[in-house]
Amino acid sequence: MTAVPTPVARATWRDYLALTKPKVISLLLWTTLAAMFMASRGWPGLWPLLLVGVCGFMSAGSAGVFNMIIDRDIDLKMARTAKRPTTSGLISTRSAFAFGLSLQVLSFAALWLLASPMAALMSLAGFVTYVFVYTLWLKRTTWHNIVLGGAAGAFPPLVGWAAVTGDLNLFAWFLFAVIFFWTPVHFWALALMIKEEYRAVGIPMLPVVHGDRLTAEQIFLYAIYTLTLSLMPLLLGEVSWLYGVAALLLGAWQLRLAWQLRRHVAAGLKVERKNALPLYLFSMLYLALLFLAAAADRVIFV
Repeated sequence: MTAVPTPVARATWRDYLALTKPKVISLLLWTTLAAMFMASRGWPGLWPLLLVGVCGFMSAGSAGVFNMIIDRDIDLKMARTAKRPTTSGLISTRSAFAFGLSLQVLSFAALWLLASPMAALMSLAGFVTYVFVYTLWLKRTTWHNIVLGGAAGAFPPLVGWAAVTGDLNLFAWFLFAVIFFWTPVHFWALALMIKEEYRAVGIPMLPVVHGDRLTAEQIFLYAIYTLTLSLMPLLLGEVSWLYGVAALLLGAWQLRLAWQLRRHVAAGLKVERKNALPLYLFSMLYLALLFLAAAADRVIFV
């Protein structure tokens, strides 16, 4: 009897969507669109919101595609990434490259022509930082990868701001700084939960290289930086009491969770998933609510 060949699976639009890391993009887009409300001090318009939202998704998604192409060797060895379309072979490297490049080119052109050249340049800067600085250079070479490469995630609010105003002021750069110093808190909490996976594939994340104690201390330190920077716009007169109260309460709670983690490690106890998970989850909520508060403050107190 002649064996019937097994049909080869074909990639669908859902598989290509998975290449863009949509779950990761959602928080980036939130900061982008919130910055548009801040910059306009009101409703920025449906068309600008749609344009920047779609282009922002395409640009960040393009970075995600190239990240999957570059990291397919280590993704194959990690349980949570082994079934990605690039590692499973469902989407070839050539197809993924063409898809990612198309997203980036279209996004840059649309932002340049329909929003502002500054918005296009900031979007491209985020892409370059994530793909070339973080993924290709820092990720596999130093535990500072998240600190420096994490700047990629701080560009989205600059894109949103520049799309409305055409330029960037000091307040916009403080939005960048808050995300820059928030990033280690968020990702080192994650790294504590999956450090054995990073160790297995040779990624020098901080807990792998220097252990849980130093990681917890650094998280606490960066939580202090984040809280301090989040309050600076009050001194600039760019926001009022509404944002100030929100920033203080949110930052204080994040600092409390970081302190609890630090105290747990200082007591000589092993860090398990349940110990780092509350900080990891709250850090995402922190950033979303902080930008919501800033946008609401700028809209209400015009």
